[in-house]
Amino acid sequence: MTKLSVNINKIATLRNARGGNNPDVVKVALDCEKFGAEGITVHPRPDERHIRRSDVYALRPLLTTEFNMEGYPSPEFIDLVLKAKPHQVTLVPDAPDQITSNAGWDTKTHQAFLTELIDTFSSAGIRTSIFVGTDLEIIEYAAKTGTDRVELYTEPYATLYPKNPEAAIAPFVEAAKLVRSLGMGLNAGHDLSLVNLKYMHDNIPWLDEVSIGHALISDALYLGLKKTIEEYKNCLL
Repeated sequence: MTKLSVNINKIATLRNARGGNNPDVVKVALDCEKFGAEGITVHPRPDERHIRRSDVYALRPLLTTEFNMEGYPSPEFIDLVLKAKPHQVTLVPDAPDQITSNAGWDTKTHQAFLTELIDTFSSAGIRTSIFVGTDLEIIEYAAKTGTDRVELYTEPYATLYPKNPEAAIAPFVEAAKLVRSLGMGLNAGHDLSLVNLKYMHDNIPWLDEVSIGHALISDALYLGLKKTIEEYKNCLL
């Protein structure tokens, strides 16, 4: 079964735009769990423009599902992960000022760096995942780091899907097959939505987890959070 992890960054963005604690990030996360999400994802950035370090510490003891922290492994991020001890850490090659993630790791160039990080987090009992594209050589080098999983960067799929679903999914199926053959777990995320999620899952049913934030929170404005999570989970049946 593919798990749905809800990225709550956009809830924090809305809160921070006005100050105070409305909407309440912790309450929304707990409601997501209550409504059926199997995980919560946060992506704290250095400027704390959405998720703050304090949010991470507030969430950690209260969540009953899987807690996934993603981000660029700066010293501050590494320290936060090791102190919070989420179930999973997803390493993303973001520059500090990026609006959102827009590429996977070059695992060949950064293999030594990533291998050291994987060792550090694994030694702390934290499952690891590396954010990658569909280049098969890059996936092979990801496996050499010892990571537990990779997360496929799915924006190219989402962009092409409306015009040509078969062409959009093809490189992701090949990448997913290689990931499975190398013994790694498989996650996916970025621009997945109610429009394109079911087709991806139908073609790659062995996905372990999808992490979805922007589209899901946007849909919740119209459908409500409970109904939205139900609809996303229906795509994963």
